[in-house]
Amino acid sequence: MKMISDIFPILGEPNIVALLVRTVLVIICAGVIGYDRDAHGSPAGFRTHILVCMGAMIAMSTGQFAALNFTTDVTRIGAQVVSGIGFLGAGSIIVNKRRITGLTTAAGLWASACIGLAIGIGFYEGAIVGTVAVWFTERVLRGVSQRIRESHDMQDAHRSETQDDNIAE
Repeated sequence: MKMISDIFPILGEPNIVALLVRTVLVIICAGVIGYDRDAHGSPAGFRTHILVCMGAMIAMSTGQFAALNFTTDVTRIGAQVVSGIGFLGAGSIIVNKRRITGLTTAAGLWASACIGLAIGIGFYEGAIVGTVAVWFTERVLRGVSQRIRESHDMQDAHRSETQDDNIAE
């Protein structure tokens, strides 16, 4: 099976055409994920996901450019993105009493960064499949997650009622 960069070799290396295609792909891929997050009132939405993905793409393309023009490891910059995005993700996690929010937002930002890295190195297929997988997880599996929580909450309420009845006796 041929990859996109095998069919269109110009897209495999950092040049103006590849960078324009990568930029459009970043906006589409991260935009799909971010739009869904915005629609549900998440703190990091459309623009944030695009910016994170764009930054990762630029970092990886820079690493690819450096490896072609200098003696360096193409993955070094990308590795720094993966660890550095943790600080942004940590800032989106809020702990309030016994409730934690923002974990899905942080995970979505990290996934967007990884999608940007894939686009930045020219692994377009991986970025597209990753985008579909993240969108599926955030959109479709949201309902499954809510049903699991509701079921768990009902079980907790039933246990609490049973304990109250035992105490009253």
